Amino acid sequence: MVFSSILFLYFFFPLLLLIYFVVPKTGFRNWILILFSFAFYAWGEPVWVFLLIGASLLGYLASIYVDRHRGTPQGKLVYVLSICLIIAMLCFFKYTGFVVDNLNAWFGLGAGHPNIALPIGISFFTFEIICYMTDVYKGVIRAPRSPMKMFLYVSFFPHLIAGPIIRFTDIEAQMDERKITMANFSQGINRFVIGLGKKVILANSVGEVVPNLLGPDASDSLLGVWFGVCLYALQIYFDFSGYSDMAVGLGKMFGFTLKENFNYPYISKSAGEFWRRWNISLGGFFRDYVYIPLGGNRKMYVRNLFVVWFLTGLWHGASWNFIIWGLYFGLLIMLERLFLQKWLDRLPAFFSHLYLLGLMLVGWVWFYFTDLGQAWETLKIMFGAEYRPFVTMESYFFFRENMYLFFVAAIACTPLMKWLFDKLAAKGGGAFVAYAGPVYNLAVLILSTVLLVGSTYNPFLYFRF
Repeated sequence: MVFSSILFLYFFFPLLLLIYFVVPKTGFRNWILILFSFAFYAWGEPVWVFLLIGASLLGYLASIYVDRHRGTPQGKLVYVLSICLIIAMLCFFKYTGFVVDNLNAWFGLGAGHPNIALPIGISFFTFEIICYMTDVYKGVIRAPRSPMKMFLYVSFFPHLIAGPIIRFTDIEAQMDERKITMANFSQGINRFVIGLGKKVILANSVGEVVPNLLGPDASDSLLGVWFGVCLYALQIYFDFSGYSDMAVGLGKMFGFTLKENFNYPYISKSAGEFWRRWNISLGGFFRDYVYIPLGGNRKMYVRNLFVVWFLTGLWHGASWNFIIWGLYFGLLIMLERLFLQKWLDRLPAFFSHLYLLGLMLVGWVWFYFTDLGQAWETLKIMFGAEYRPFVTMESYFFFRENMYLFFVAAIACTPLMKWLFDKLAAKGGGAFVAYAGPVYNLAVLILSTVLLVGSTYNPFLYFRF
C-alpha cells in the first residue's frame, strides 16, 4: 500500500495529467480517464477489473433497453432483473461468508467458510450503477447511447474505491463540456493536499495508537479506553473525509465538480444532524432509493427507518457489529423524531453537542469491534459497569505521548481553522493567505511523503466497504 501510494503520487498521476492535457478534445480526454481508471483499479485488483467492466456493461445495456421500453412490462422486468443481478453480485462477494457462518452457528451445518476475496470498492460502484439504472427507469435521465459515459461515470478513479457515491446527473453535463482554469486547478491541488494530510498525517498517526488502548491486548483503564475510542473516532473521520477531499480535489483538477461528502459532522447536536453531515452521499442514496420508495414519513416510517438503518449497517460490513451500529443510530433518530429533538432544542447548544458526542462514541465502539463480546466489555468499562483502574502506567504513557496529537486532530475536525482564515482574508490578509497556501501544500506533501516512505501503516478503512 505504501509503495502504491508513492507510485500514484509521483508516477501514475503526473503521467495521467501530462497525457490528459496534451490531448485537446473532451471526448478523447474522457477515454484517457477511462483507460487510466481501469489501470488504476487493475493496479490493486488485476482480476476484478473485469468484474467492474462487466457490471458497467450490464448497467449500460439494461438501461438502453429500459429507456426504450419505459412504462412497459418488459421494460420493468429487465430493470428488476438487472438490479437483482447487481445486488446478487454484491451479496455474493460481500456476504456469502457471513451467511454461511451464521447458518453453521444456528443449525450446525459444518460447512467450511468460503474464501471469497472482496473486490475493492464494490459497494460504491454497485450503488452507483443502481442509481443510474433507477433514474433511467423513472425517467429522470435518458440512457446515453455511448458506452463511454457509463464507463466514465462508474470507473472515474477519484471516487472509484472509496466514494463518494455520485449520481449520473451530477456529472453528465460535465462529461460533454467542462472548463479547466488555473484557479480551479489550484483549488483542486489545495483540496487534494488537505485530504492527503488528513489521511497520512492525522488518520494514520492516531490510528497507530488505537490498538494499544482498545482490544484484548490493550491496557485496560478507564482513561485508556475513553482515550482510545476518541482517537478511533478521529481516525475514521480523517480517513474517510480525507479520501473524499482527495476525490473532490482530483475531480476539480480534471474539470469535474463532485459533491461534498462531509460537512464537519462532529459539531452536530443530534444524531439526525450527524447523519446529514457524515457520508452525505450514502445517506442520500438510502433516502432517495430506499426510504422514500418504501413510503418515507407518510406510512410505516418506523419500519422504513428500521430497513434503512439495517441496510446502512450491513453495507458497512458483513458482521453483526455493523448491523447493531446501524440500528443503534436508527433508534436514536427515531427517538429524536418522536420526542427527544424537542428536548434537545430547548437545551443550550453545549449540552446537546455533548449528548451527540457521547452517543456517537458509543456507536463507534460497536463499529470498531467485530467481536460483540469485546465491544460489550469495552462499553462496560467505559461506563463503570466493570471496574478498571482510572489509569495505568501504560495508558498514561500513551495519553501523555499523544495528547497534543489528539488536540490538533480535535481542532482540525471543526471549522475553526477555516473560520480563522476567512476572517483573516476578510480583514485584508488575503495576500498572506495566498502566499501561505502554496507553502502549506508543499509542506504537507513533503511530510506525507516522508511518513508514507517511513511507515508501513497506511490502511484505508473504507476500502473494505
